[in-house]
Amino acid sequence: MSYYQLTENERYQIYTLKKAGHSQKEIADLLDRSPSTISRELNRNSGLRGYRPQQAERLSVGRRRGAHKARKVTEAVALQIVALLRQELSPQQVVDYLERHKGLFLHHETIYQLIYADKAQGGDLYTHMRIASKPYRKRYGTYDRRGKIKNRVSIDDRPAVVDRRNRIGDWEGDTIIGKGRKGALLTMVERKTLYTVIVKLTGKRADLLADAAITSMAKIKDKVKTITLDNGLEFAAHEAITEGLDADIYFAHPYASWERGINENTNGLIRQYFPKGTDFNEVTDEQVQFVMDRLNARPRASRGHRSPNELFMGRREDLLAA
Repeated sequence: MSYYQLTENERYQIYTLKKAGHSQKEIADLLDRSPSTISRELNRNSGLRGYRPQQAERLSVGRRRGAHKARKVTEAVALQIVALLRQELSPQQVVDYLERHKGLFLHHETIYQLIYADKAQGGDLYTHMRIASKPYRKRYGTYDRRGKIKNRVSIDDRPAVVDRRNRIGDWEGDTIIGKGRKGALLTMVERKTLYTVIVKLTGKRADLLADAAITSMAKIKDKVKTITLDNGLEFAAHEAITEGLDADIYFAHPYASWERGINENTNGLIRQYFPKGTDFNEVTDEQVQFVMDRLNARPRASRGHRSPNELFMGRREDLLAA
């Protein structure tokens, strides 16, 4: 596994999992990282009060800025960098894409320096960078009334092959709730490839969600073997999804978001486009599709710098095409 920088989101997860008593190896497995990466992170970025994510992020950024000088790039390369940044690729993803597809070798600090210079000149490249925030967590109120879902099958009974992520077809599902709880998105993420399906829900009823899930995934039904869901009552009609997609459905333990860590991380990425307070009743299906397309075309360092489209659909796309 090649090393790549931890994100601030991952640092918050490390903090939460460590506080919950997980070992370094368990944390590494949950984040799909090597144990040495977690060990290095805890050793280098812990302070007098132990490991804290905000402090760890500051220490890491400070070292990177001090260790590297900006490299000059040609005007043609700069235009390519700008085009990729405007597709919400992170500086590291830009570097990985240019290396893999264009044979260009840059350091991510070079990309940051270009962004800073653009901002100083009144440009807007910085607005396409991801907002540094705590990991997305869905908020629940008394309406949730966990434990009322009938005939739920626990994640404890899920086949071990799902944990290995060596096959396509194992999914994680959740919802993102909008402003005033008047709208929502259904999000489904395939564990091996990170391919993401996002659906705007027309209502909060469980039967409507089940219909949306079945309809949106009907064309890829042959690539749906299992789905691991959150415990919200919106998934109460899970048996209809099981029948409609011919898939086995399992439920994570209540309040154990790390058991669906891939879905949680993806929901955080989606929040970059639909921040907290978004009224999903005012969001169009075209806007939702745009975000879905963006995420599935984005190269992922944890997947060998290949995009979900490439891994799931076998489709390689040129992000720099005119």
